[in-house]
Amino acid sequence: MTGEPTLFDHRVVPLASIADPSHVAAVGDGLVAGGLPVVEVALRGEHGLPALAELAARGDLLVGAGTVLSVEQARAALDAGAGFLVTPGLDAEVVRFAQASGVPIVPGVLTPTEVQAAIRLGLTRLKLFPAGMFGGLRLLSAYADVYRDVRFMPSGGIRQENLAEHLAHPAVFAASGSWITAGAGEGAESVAAAARAAVGRAGSRG
Repeated sequence: MTGEPTLFDHRVVPLASIADPSHVAAVGDGLVAGGLPVVEVALRGEHGLPALAELAARGDLLVGAGTVLSVEQARAALDAGAGFLVTPGLDAEVVRFAQASGVPIVPGVLTPTEVQAAIRLGLTRLKLFPAGMFGGLRLLSAYADVYRDVRFMPSGGIRQENLAEHLAHPAVFAASGSWITAGAGEGAESVAAAARAAVGRAGSRG
């Protein structure tokens, strides 16, 4: 709806990989209490899609699907209430499906060839994955000099300790990571504390 926050209004996007369905409520309650009402639910294993649907049904979170590998998965995620899609790699078919559905998609890229392929698909917001294993900030700087209209969401290797330096990079629109929801098994307050700390590091978009 008009005026509601979109994916691109958030500087930090928590990733949740649900191994135990009993942790889903703690993820949702913790993120909302911590002032970070957005989550990318990884479609890994049997619990991913049901968790996405449960979180989306709350109405107080922007919920997206991550680890989307096919159009079939993308369609199932949208049917379950996903408001955005994130993929680990660049799949033109999935991108076109998301675009036709009017849903934001942030596909994963790593190489210049993939960045340029994404640009040809009309995208300017991309996930850099796995960022930490391939130069991280140095790679972002190299791409910033060449692809000046593209902004990245680094994922893989992002932690509370290095969040601020990644978000300070001019080529970064957001950062993604699983550390915020990792404590869901300990309860909502563990997630809330991590969310508050991340929001504090992120500051304002300005």
